[in-house]
Amino acid sequence: MTVFPQKNGHARPLQFPSNRRLALASNKPPMIAEIIAVGSEMLTPHRQDTNSLYLTQGLNDLGVSVAFKTIVGDNRQHLVDAIRIALRRADIVLLSGGLGPTEDDLTRECAAEALGLELHREPSVLVELQRRFIARRMAMPPNNQRQADVLDGAELLTNKNGSAPGQWLDLSFEGHRKIVILLPGPPKELMPLFDDECVPRLALSLPRRSLAKRLLRMALIPESQVDARTAPIYQQFSDVETTILAGSGEIQLHFLCSKPTMEEAQARVDAVAELVEQEMGDDIFSSHGESLEEVVLLMLGLRGLTLSAAESCTGGLFAERLTRIPNSSRNFAGGVVVYTNAMKTVFADVPAELIAEKGAVSEEVARALAEGIRRRTGSSLGLSITGIAGPPITTGPDAGKPAGLVYIGLADQDDTQVKRLEIAGDRDRVRLWASEHALEMLRRSFQ
Repeated sequence: MTVFPQKNGHARPLQFPSNRRLALASNKPPMIAEIIAVGSEMLTPHRQDTNSLYLTQGLNDLGVSVAFKTIVGDNRQHLVDAIRIALRRADIVLLSGGLGPTEDDLTRECAAEALGLELHREPSVLVELQRRFIARRMAMPPNNQRQADVLDGAELLTNKNGSAPGQWLDLSFEGHRKIVILLPGPPKELMPLFDDECVPRLALSLPRRSLAKRLLRMALIPESQVDARTAPIYQQFSDVETTILAGSGEIQLHFLCSKPTMEEAQARVDAVAELVEQEMGDDIFSSHGESLEEVVLLMLGLRGLTLSAAESCTGGLFAERLTRIPNSSRNFAGGVVVYTNAMKTVFADVPAELIAEKGAVSEEVARALAEGIRRRTGSSLGLSITGIAGPPITTGPDAGKPAGLVYIGLADQDDTQVKRLEIAGDRDRVRLWASEHALEMLRRSFQ
């Protein structure tokens, strides 16, 4: 184990002349990082590791790709093993959590064991801890002294929002340079500490690289179909990392490339994205990451159109999705939740006899809802969603119709379209996919 030269008793990061750093950037592969979230609470259904998302964004902005994320409970041997594994496969290892005063806060001890280093109790940290407790007119419990334990060779990172300082090590492990960073777990402490203390150090310590990204989004198309059509394209770009994500009726294609300059990296992700766009055509609703809601509102705005909605089975979800977008009122006039048959008549002028004859979940009622809400509001377009989210209806004119049956209507001053769907899944899935189909139907109506 070799720690790089020290100053004032602490390890300092390597300082390369600018020409040396540029040489490294052009000859070495991009550095990769691993994030280890420490805490048994994050292995339960009640807590999530949100810190890693923030750290990933910050590292990406520095041209560092996060290759691994690990969650480890408060078990000494498990954490030591996780750190050793991370040191062997990543250049930068960040640990969040486990720096508190209690016996199950094991990060300092486990990092020391994994690295083969000793801990020493830092007097300046003890003084600061005592000052914090005196300011609160409290006696400091003896176990708080553990927060002053510092790995030999580590540089302390000031925590302005908590009692546990972070720690930074720039060292050699088994002949390879490693940067190890210990961060507190509470997000209000971790985020500013990472921004203020770690980002500047990383910027100085790492070879200059830039990370470019592109995101293509598609709705209501099978993941297997997307991959079959796009894999022959993206596999030609070995220097571009491609990830396909599927969920909630949407497919996302993420492209990531690290190069010495942003121009080089951006050119590569743009090249693969443009070829995929040529292949997928109108199936792509966004080529730079915009949501389907944003795209729909943009299209309405470009055409000077307004929209109103009458929703039954989705219970206002369609309207809620549109109103997430700031200034959506410019083109989305609003909507009504016409959940009962009576409300369909009151707010959208659907004839009660039509509902009695055809059922609320029918092409005819979807058409009448879309036309009625458009007339009542004076909007350019009227959209309706009516369906059975589940369970199946057992009485009345809709009896016998399957759960998941949905009709979507879209009316303008000249015509009305109606789309029939059978959506598999529970109530939440039916409602979400119905809103997704409605947005996509609206988008494609502009093509």
